[in-house]
Amino acid sequence: MSDRPRLLPLLGTTRHGSRDAMTCLYRCGNACDHPVPNTSDNAYFGDVVNAEVSRRGVVRTGAVGALVLGFSGAVAGALAGAAPAAAAPEVPADLDAIGFGRPEKGVGNGALTFKPVPPNTLDSFIVPNGYDHAVVITWGDPVEPGAPEFDLHGQTAAAQAKQFGYNNDFVGIIPLNRRRALLVVNHEYTNENLMFPGFTSQDALSVEQLKIAMAAHGMSVVELERVGGTGQWRPVDSGRRPYNRRVTANTTRFELTGPAAGSAWLRTAADPKGRTVVGTLNNCAGGVTPWGTVLSGEENFNQYFVGGDAAPEDAKPKLARYGISTTARYPSGSRKWERADERFDLARHPNEANRHGWIVEIDPLDPESRPRKHTALGRFKHEGANVIVAKSGHVVAYMGDDERFDYLYKFVSDKKYMKGNSWVARRHNLTLLESGTLYVAKLGFTSAGEIDGSGALPTDGAFDGTGQWIKLVSGNRSYVEGMTAADVLTFTRLAGDKVGATKMDRPEDVEPSLLTGKVYVALTNNTDRGKPGKAAADEANPRNLNKHGQVLELVEHRGDHTADTFTWSLPIVAGDPTDASTYFAGYDKTRVSPISCPDNVAFDATGNLWISTDGNALGSNDGLFATAVEGPERGHLKQFLTVPVGAEACGPFITSDNRSVFVAVQHPGEIDGASVENPASNWPDGDYAKPAVVVTWRLDGGPIGS
Repeated sequence: MSDRPRLLPLLGTTRHGSRDAMTCLYRCGNACDHPVPNTSDNAYFGDVVNAEVSRRGVVRTGAVGALVLGFSGAVAGALAGAAPAAAAPEVPADLDAIGFGRPEKGVGNGALTFKPVPPNTLDSFIVPNGYDHAVVITWGDPVEPGAPEFDLHGQTAAAQAKQFGYNNDFVGIIPLNRRRALLVVNHEYTNENLMFPGFTSQDALSVEQLKIAMAAHGMSVVELERVGGTGQWRPVDSGRRPYNRRVTANTTRFELTGPAAGSAWLRTAADPKGRTVVGTLNNCAGGVTPWGTVLSGEENFNQYFVGGDAAPEDAKPKLARYGISTTARYPSGSRKWERADERFDLARHPNEANRHGWIVEIDPLDPESRPRKHTALGRFKHEGANVIVAKSGHVVAYMGDDERFDYLYKFVSDKKYMKGNSWVARRHNLTLLESGTLYVAKLGFTSAGEIDGSGALPTDGAFDGTGQWIKLVSGNRSYVEGMTAADVLTFTRLAGDKVGATKMDRPEDVEPSLLTGKVYVALTNNTDRGKPGKAAADEANPRNLNKHGQVLELVEHRGDHTADTFTWSLPIVAGDPTDASTYFAGYDKTRVSPISCPDNVAFDATGNLWISTDGNALGSNDGLFATAVEGPERGHLKQFLTVPVGAEACGPFITSDNRSVFVAVQHPGEIDGASVENPASNWPDGDYAKPAVVVTWRLDGGPIGS
């Protein structure tokens, strides 16, 4: 008998089969209604690259992100050199002893024994039998001490700048001690329909409301405490809370680092030196570094700018490649922020757009530090960045450009990671992302002639091939003809076009596994694949009109993350397992949960892969899934939870003791026609929909998943 979950009936709520138009409007400025920015005609890399792959040699303490924080002692070093001594809690020097360092003993055997949650359209947060969950924090909750209580009908920009922002996405956890930790969250975008009572249009918003929306973007740092001896966590609600902090789109100053900092492309009237940017925009996913900082990716920044039609003529091709209209002052999806701040008008400040689209680094352990935008990692629509320390000691960051037909990247640092918990080591490691070599991926295929766009598996039984990392820039030296280093880093998409990088189906989260060193890429979907004039299916993107997406597994040559060649395969081709075009690493598909639109990936302490979804095109709510990536259970994908109606499952983050799973519930109730007065969801408090972070744990205190 099949144990694959079946769809529960709809209970009073109509749901589109994929993203609603409201989500498309606010999240990415109706990107799919605009021309695909990548109009290049890149040739495929078809030569066979002989790559003998080994998993040996991974520096295990360097693999980080949604799994574990392998920066033993970094907290103590940070406190000694950064945070005010009077405000700092007592922190052990050895993080391995407190449950958030390397995987602890007793974290489970890796078996995923939970009963899968059935697909459903319920307006609830659903977890397996034997588990519980709790809302940690919601939009408007106080963050900074002294922040006012949230008042839906009396919102102000000043209040929002101290309260938890809107539409939480990336979730990271930084340990302080066994009972305290810092929650670091991105706030990707705002939906004014669901924020302001009486909303009618963007044009009707007051300047104060626009400033509220700006303040609701950015990031939050919130101190948490464990509830008893369980896997539950809650915000600390008393005392000084010295680390609690809001980063916003309209007040926080960021330092630009790297070769493009100070270049002509980044200079504006307000910043003639091109080294200081106000705000961060559309922060999507991210990662936690081995030295205890958080990386955040600026994604759909293009929608915040108007006036591209009046930008200088030589700037227009570059703006267009980043999805900014150069033919209309107000393209579809414009937020009209120039009414509150003229820098968002490219007719007046054409370089301002170039100051967004970077990887941001924030130090949660030093609340007085200035966040940085690292130009050495390139500029595109970053989903996020995840770091691993190569066996040579160099830091390697993997990144995806979340756009139809865009590219996969990696960065290798010039400097080497310094071990230890001293302030000297941490200060050194804080410079690792300021200089290095940026690469873009070009894939080759073993069965290119058999790919017909249907998703049919090649006769060799796998979607797989080889690949090459093409060097774009190293330090101040460009390897792209006709482009300087500053050109390559500021207009990285154009550099990828020039060198013939492989067009992918929206590469989003890219994350290396701590236990194997293999790298996993969430390719969400691409319904333009194979349309007239667009790139046809290939072995890495094997379906035309791809609604459901796939997951790519990348193995660096000889297990060396600094290598310039790799092999790849597709362990998961998503969709309904009854559909012949789906694939789950060869596992029995009658036992697999349906999955659509993989977005973020994470690992638990035993190496299982966890996948969250965005825009489920199978008609059910988004959720979080888990599968083994090694052994006989590889490909046995099981749905662990579902989020409420209209919401996306973001994050996720599994603590290294395997006892807590954090998920960000983004845009609940974001359904066409919904409003504050007419909500499509009343999660989580029974009144109107509010984005929130949720933690899930096993009732018996055991490891998650087993």
